[in-house]
Amino acid sequence: MNQPLINRLDLRDSPLDRRTLRGAVPRAQVDLSDAVTAVGPLISAVRKRGRAAVLEYTARFDRVEPESLRVPSEELARAAEELDPQVRAALEETIRRTRTVARGDVRTPVTTAFPGGGSVTSRWLPVDRVGLYVPGGLAVYPSTVVMNVVPAQEAGVASLAIASPPQANGLPHPTVMAAAAMLGVEEVWAMGGAQAVAAFAYGFSDGEELEPVDLVTGPGNAFVAAAKASVRSVVGIDSVAGPTEIIILADDTADPSYVAADLISQAEHDPQAASVLVTASPQLADAVEAELAVQAPAARHAERIAEALAGPQSGIVLVADLDAGIAVLNAYAGEHVQLMIADPHAAAARVTNGGAVFLGSHAPVALGDYCAGSNHVLPTMGNAAHASALGVQSFLRGSQVIDYPEAALAAVADHIVTLAVEEDLPAHGTAVSLRSAGGSA
Repeated sequence: MNQPLINRLDLRDSPLDRRTLRGAVPRAQVDLSDAVTAVGPLISAVRKRGRAAVLEYTARFDRVEPESLRVPSEELARAAEELDPQVRAALEETIRRTRTVARGDVRTPVTTAFPGGGSVTSRWLPVDRVGLYVPGGLAVYPSTVVMNVVPAQEAGVASLAIASPPQANGLPHPTVMAAAAMLGVEEVWAMGGAQAVAAFAYGFSDGEELEPVDLVTGPGNAFVAAAKASVRSVVGIDSVAGPTEIIILADDTADPSYVAADLISQAEHDPQAASVLVTASPQLADAVEAELAVQAPAARHAERIAEALAGPQSGIVLVADLDAGIAVLNAYAGEHVQLMIADPHAAAARVTNGGAVFLGSHAPVALGDYCAGSNHVLPTMGNAAHASALGVQSFLRGSQVIDYPEAALAAVADHIVTLAVEEDLPAHGTAVSLRSAGGSA
């Protein structure tokens, strides 16, 4: 019996509670334990032996032995100079739109005043130094350079370093280097995989000098994710990402060719990518499946797409009605949520779990990947229920400044002493009562 092009799941009679739905929806089963175990010795080697270990792993995994890991400035300039004009124009527009949105997300200090002259000021300070990872592998991602660098710059991060896997010539992909140069990033390293994450976390000074960072951001494969998980006690990370995913809610008003094209565009990323359609219309489900049968085999990466569509992480989910469909979306908490229904704007307010939500027939996920102005580094694996897209806030640290003169402290001194006694921390109360008494006891 032939394997179906894409699996179907009938939830029309299913309860709509979150526990049931979270257990029923298609989802990649990602277990990073083996990858974490595998990268453990690598991370330890980089921590102890620095650049020498990175070079060894670069030769082993990337099959290249570069003379230096840091990309020379002249190579960055050459990549920018030789960039195809159309690609340059596309990147410039992506940068402009992404920067416009990011600039609007910058947070300003807020001061709250209390009686007696007391105040608390909440302020947001940029991380000092960030390592931005740009993957290689099955595709080239200059857009990821933009999505990582621009919000970091708008947040005010002073020191940015990019790492991306070397090609046969020992340098990252030229379009990645060109994007870095266009954004004014001068520190680019030809490092890939878990060894790049470890190098960012610990730094090195043997032969070349890489200062450790405070935060590592950017997507990658399972080993990159495992490395980020392994070093997050040393540095901050944006997330431990799983395979990319799209979930589309569509009704009879949707064009099945559009729906199929969007499912395919996500499946194109990786054989583990998740492409999910939720609909109350069996007729639309049939029409989309027929479109997939035509479009998928004709795509350039047909084999990869077919594997992703047929996997357990992908599927067509039949539901009873729109309300049930929205319940499925919120239980799934997808990276990319697409609403191809009669009134997507009304439904959007009810979609509370989603990394990015795309409304209508002319807002495909590919728009968000490049030129919407939104960020395409998004939470996966249901983490959109509690996590956020990469943005300016990802590169900021919250800090509060407390300013209480004598009268303001006196107004709450009795409450502090009471709570300190209740918690059996009497020295806390004494530190306040001494001041309220006007000096030393």
